[in-house]
Amino acid sequence: MSQPAAVRGPRGEQAVAISAFFLLFPGFFFYHTLLGLGAMGAFLGGFFAPAALLVLPPLAYMYLMRIRREPSRLTKPDIAFGVYLAYFFAVVTAHAMLGAKMVHVVHHILGILFLLNVFLIYKSIDFSGRQFRRIGLLSLLAMSGIVFAYSIDGVFYLGALGIAKDADSLATYQGFSRSYLFTFVPIIAYTRSPWLRMLLYCIGAPTLFFNTARSEFIALLFLIPVVEFYHSRSKLLVAAIFVAVFVILKIFIDDIIAVLPHNRILELFDLSQSTSANKRHHLTVYALQTINEHPFLGDFGSYPPGLYAHNVLSAWVDLGLLGITYLMVMVTLPAIIMFAREYFSSKNYYQFLLPFSLASITILLLMTSHFFTDMLIGATLGCYSTYWYGRRQAQRGPRAAGVAMQGVHARRTWLRPVGTAPPG
Repeated sequence: MSQPAAVRGPRGEQAVAISAFFLLFPGFFFYHTLLGLGAMGAFLGGFFAPAALLVLPPLAYMYLMRIRREPSRLTKPDIAFGVYLAYFFAVVTAHAMLGAKMVHVVHHILGILFLLNVFLIYKSIDFSGRQFRRIGLLSLLAMSGIVFAYSIDGVFYLGALGIAKDADSLATYQGFSRSYLFTFVPIIAYTRSPWLRMLLYCIGAPTLFFNTARSEFIALLFLIPVVEFYHSRSKLLVAAIFVAVFVILKIFIDDIIAVLPHNRILELFDLSQSTSANKRHHLTVYALQTINEHPFLGDFGSYPPGLYAHNVLSAWVDLGLLGITYLMVMVTLPAIIMFAREYFSSKNYYQFLLPFSLASITILLLMTSHFFTDMLIGATLGCYSTYWYGRRQAQRGPRAAGVAMQGVHARRTWLRPVGTAPPG
């Protein structure tokens, strides 16, 4: 069931936002697949930056025109996110003028661009609409099919095929896993059928496992109980099922390792032997030393390119104490509000599960592995802005609620969105 037109916006705006989404995420995946298979050269380099620059003008114009038509669309989450980006940009600009290395300046400017793009996309799209769901599901299945077809010994890495024309431009596992996770979460959040959700979990988890992206794999595993506990009427039964699955995996983990000895995901079972985990530990220690020496302003770009703290401490290093404090409040407060208001409520307001799911995995990855420019931040705030607007409209009375809440007369579909009720 799709949102009413007053919520989702004109059909043309949906087409622009959905096109931008599929260009940046599944499009990125398919571009690098063709690149890795030697079907074409890297005519767009790494693809994501040129694509982001291409879609920003129409997305920004569409957003500004909507705000102009409906000033109430400019929500508090929008303002909070705008203030954060302005502060971020001011810090980068100031350090650029003071002689910071251009590699850090460009990296952070692109980070701001990507955050803004993803915010605008996730704020604009009607993820419950058939137009997105059908194309999204097909894209998800196609990406999984590619991973399964080209994995060697349980590892998906197209560079190992040795046929890429521009191997230096080929994306790493992080890029492929990002495209998959950003597509998977909106699809699963609006999948009402429990059997279809189970099928998608059974496809999605092996896909990310073969792709060897540990952070995204853990994020997906973390997402499953978040979604299933919300849907379940018997949460104790769901908890027992998850415990049983964990015990079974624990029993057979040695057999799995023997079959797939080269998969990086299995290092999670013994982090002391993981070179990546040890490296991340040393980078975290280095970040703490930097913070100890520069506790208030941080020390922007004080690390060699690529050698950054793989957690939210990276915000403290680059943006100072104010930056990391603002960022954590901006991300965690929506999660707390939504959890307290909706997670155990008998009244399921539209658009809750997607922003809450995004907020949950965003916090998890910021605390454990991702840089502070993680695009999940933009996705979380974009969806939360839509949720916040709909919740506010619902509180204004029946007429406003009719606009903000999902309609009740649409027919049932196998991807019927969460939180809808039959007429009557």
